[in-house]
Amino acid sequence: GVAGLGALLALQETGGPLERRRRAVSRAGRLLDVLDEVKAALLGGDLSLVQMERLSRAIREERQQTDDARLEGVLDEIETRAAVELAKLEMAREASRPQVGESR
Repeated sequence: GVAGLGALLALQETGGPLERRRRAVSRAGRLLDVLDEVKAALLGGDLSLVQMERLSRAIREERQQTDDARLEGVLDEIETRAAVELAKLEMAREASRPQVGESR
């Protein structure tokens, strides 16, 4: 009785293959949305630290594995693109900061 209920609750928490797929696709959509926001901000010349932090959080968000190798490949590509863009933004931000002993 109690053990069966615990197993059922644990199964509901992790979800089945369709639920994991839905969550993975939803996460990928959020990552793409944040990347679009960053792109628009860059084009407008007003990228904020908040947007960079949002991108960083979206990348760090835990991803559940799906049973679909093609979907996993697409998710890997989206995450890689997001991580590359974040690294480029962080490097540009560091380069624009005045160095010790340097006046700007």
